[in-house]
Amino acid sequence: MVAVQSYCEASASISEAWLEGGISPCFYFTLVPTVLLTLSFFFGTFHCVCYRRYGTEMEPKFVPRSRLYDLQLAVSLLLLLQFLGGLVWRAAGGGELPGYVVLYGLLSMLGWAWAVALLRLERRRVLVRDRTRGHSTVLLLFWAVAFSAENLAFVSWASPYWWWGLENTQQQVEFSLWLMRYVGTGTLFFLGLKAPGLPRRPYMLLINEDERDVEGGTEESQSTWHDFGQKVRLLVPYMWPRGSMLLQGLVLLCLCLLGLERVINVFVPIYYKNIVNELTDGSSWKTLATTVCVYVLLKFLQGGGAGASGFVSNLRSFLWIRVQQYTNRVVQVRLFSHLHSLSLRWHLGRRTGDVLRSIDRGTSSINSLLSYIVFSIFPTIADIVISIIYFITYFNAWFGLIVFVCMFLYLTLTIIITEWRTKYRRDMNTQDNNAKSKAVDSLLNFETVKYYNAENYEVNRFEDAILKYQISEWKTQASLAFLNQTQNLIIGSGLLAGSLLCAYFVQEGKFKVGDFVLFVFMCFILISLQVKDAVNAGNLLYKLGKVEFENVYFNYTDGKEILKDVSFTVQPGQTVALVGQSGCGKSTILRLLFRFYDVQGGCIRIDGQDISKVKQVSLRAHIGVVPQDTVLFNDNIRNNIRYGRISASDHEVEEAAIAADIHEKIQTFPEGYDTQVGERGLKLSGGEKQRVAIARTILKAPQIILLDEATSALDTQTERNIQASLTKVCSNRTTIVVAHRYAMALSWNKMHDELLAKEGLYCDMWMKQQQAQDSDSASDTEAKDRKSEKLQPPSVTAGHRSH
Repeated sequence: MVAVQSYCEASASISEAWLEGGISPCFYFTLVPTVLLTLSFFFGTFHCVCYRRYGTEMEPKFVPRSRLYDLQLAVSLLLLLQFLGGLVWRAAGGGELPGYVVLYGLLSMLGWAWAVALLRLERRRVLVRDRTRGHSTVLLLFWAVAFSAENLAFVSWASPYWWWGLENTQQQVEFSLWLMRYVGTGTLFFLGLKAPGLPRRPYMLLINEDERDVEGGTEESQSTWHDFGQKVRLLVPYMWPRGSMLLQGLVLLCLCLLGLERVINVFVPIYYKNIVNELTDGSSWKTLATTVCVYVLLKFLQGGGAGASGFVSNLRSFLWIRVQQYTNRVVQVRLFSHLHSLSLRWHLGRRTGDVLRSIDRGTSSINSLLSYIVFSIFPTIADIVISIIYFITYFNAWFGLIVFVCMFLYLTLTIIITEWRTKYRRDMNTQDNNAKSKAVDSLLNFETVKYYNAENYEVNRFEDAILKYQISEWKTQASLAFLNQTQNLIIGSGLLAGSLLCAYFVQEGKFKVGDFVLFVFMCFILISLQVKDAVNAGNLLYKLGKVEFENVYFNYTDGKEILKDVSFTVQPGQTVALVGQSGCGKSTILRLLFRFYDVQGGCIRIDGQDISKVKQVSLRAHIGVVPQDTVLFNDNIRNNIRYGRISASDHEVEEAAIAADIHEKIQTFPEGYDTQVGERGLKLSGGEKQRVAIARTILKAPQIILLDEATSALDTQTERNIQASLTKVCSNRTTIVVAHRYAMALSWNKMHDELLAKEGLYCDMWMKQQQAQDSDSASDTEAKDRKSEKLQPPSVTAGHRSH
């Protein structure tokens, strides 16, 4: 008879999570079954009640016969029995039986018993209103956590308290049981994604005799994970160009650069930590300087700052262009060929608007999806795995557990909520297609509409379609906001827990200050809120250049609001000047329009398109900026102007210089356009540098121009000359000007007199600046008079004295 003598072994404690190079068995085998039982019992009970109350018994003819389902059931029962067998074996083996072993066995059996019950319940009953196919979230989450927990055991590979050594019979038996659990949970997880024992289509479709159209019904109601493997196999050929060794080499090179980015992401916070520790420890200057140089080199490769990418990322994006072009070409050609291969019946029943919208959306979506999978999802997973391993190895198991739980909840809830809101997105696309189809159909039948005086009818039909689209759009945006808030809550909670724990260890003397910096830095690498393109972001479709700010809110730091409920509209081809006190948010408006940052409330649109929903590259291709401080590369003038459009010829560069009124000045230089401008363009005057910037913008030929106090640091004459150049550039283009001096804004703002007449804030600021300018002018006049008296001819001065 073996008695339970203590909860943990004599040399361990439940509060000690990390023990001799691995996770403490007492801690691990207490946490895992508790989580699993919570998922299966509490959430499973709620799930069971819903199925019993709101579900219906499936007719046997609709329940598929599947050997894989039998395998699911058999593996679940086998896992249940192995927990019982392991507990009996430990009890009968003699010696001490820790309490956590009993707890682990009992709780695990209860959890897996509930999982088997849920599996059988979903086999027999179904929620009739459920539009998706597959297992419930509770079961999928249970199997995912169980499989992840068995993988977590690898962290304790070097610990003598675990079974990896196989040194005695007990370790050999425990290893065999773990191997059975590992294979079993992995099998259940991957089979669960396929759901072999459940109908392949929503149950309501099966019992409904009138089959809906495939394009409008069945496909729209399927889960995103339906035939996931087939979808992946369909997409892979687009990323691996067959028949082109060059493009295949570019793909491999981009993947290598992607791996290099992951390595750099690990070493950047490490060297940052080293700098902090060496500064506080009083290390030698040589050591500190070496560390700083390595850190700066890594940051150069990694990149950082608002919208800034590193050398490696930029190089990868550049090399990927050819692959992306190949994908675009193949998708469009195959789609065009497929349309011609369809039957006459299909073409007779087609709607041109639907086809055109589907072609545009499908081509851009495949490109976005491939880039998102390769360059976002896989790197994120790699960063999470690397961070967990590093935290456990360098710090202790608690930090790895915090990151694991936080990231697991983040990814799991993101997948669940995204799956839930997919139906809103699909419905929105359907309504969008419907609205465009009605418009195209009405315009194609223009004569018929006129024959029957049906203009109002067609307009009302189109308006109804737009209203339906907007309802679906609201649901899509609201569900997206809910997803973002959920993600923020999880990330904030995890960061708070980890930071408090790390700060505690620093105060206790177990960690150094640099360790705290390292933890926070690596967390921000995982959760950095950079400005990224949306998953389904398409290109900006420029039409006229109408810019709209609608109820925009933004702040750089919490508690200090820069923009609050800002709304204005710039009509196509119109020029609007923004004037105001320093720090009031004028330049921020330009940065938001250029998407250096994303708004925190409201919306910015160009031609009715939300710029947060389009690709940054396509947005910025239509916008030209003339900044206040022009920075030139240490190169010749020709190449600095050509930077506006790298592919421009020398003739086009000179035409841009002529338009910017700097060509004749360049001709006076001994080396002409080959003149070196020096570091940051210091060999040129302020006015010359500004004209080079204007020439750049002219060469880029953007449809929208942003002028950020472009002449505030120049003298009056130079300002007038550049103003004339800017007027040429901005002609017939939508232009937004940020002006520090109101005098510059006069040539842009036609409402100046009207604003002065209202005697409000604008009038007060204008009068103050005028008074300041008059004061400056008076001071300059007095200074000139005094200087003139000092420079009087000697004869006059002598005569004055004799008199």
